[in-house]
Amino acid sequence: MSDSSPALRAQLRRILSWQDAHVGFEKAVEGLAPKLRGVRVDGFPHSAWELLEHLRITQHDILDFCRNAKYEEMNWPADYWPKSPAPPSDTAWDDSISAFREDRAAMEALAVDESIDLFAKIPHGDGQTYLREILLVADHNAYHLGQLVAVRQQLGAWGAA
Repeated sequence: MSDSSPALRAQLRRILSWQDAHVGFEKAVEGLAPKLRGVRVDGFPHSAWELLEHLRITQHDILDFCRNAKYEEMNWPADYWPKSPAPPSDTAWDDSISAFREDRAAMEALAVDESIDLFAKIPHGDGQTYLREILLVADHNAYHLGQLVAVRQQLGAWGAA
């Protein structure tokens, strides 16, 4: 299958938000009470807020890497996690969700942009391809969404099977 295949591009777009084998982003973040968003459960190092922000920050960073010829690498792990387990304001949770959605839509647009050779090395990278970065976002998001669901289960704030 060639890089320009509409079927490949459509599948890559869908993989960024699918819910076929696991819970999707929308379900994982919906309806969590504000008082629980910054709670760390015993035996787990991150709160729901920390996971949400990590998802947003990391996805944004990968998108920036794909699009920005002047991309500057962030410091791991300090720049990829929020400083506090709790949101800094009442609106921060919703703002983070909105920003995640916007960047996910931009990644989806990148996946279907026929002017981009998905197998081409990103010019300012060190061997990464656009295809790799799209799959990296999908994989990373799926992993941490699973963690978010586990935190919600431990908080007694998960009603989905």
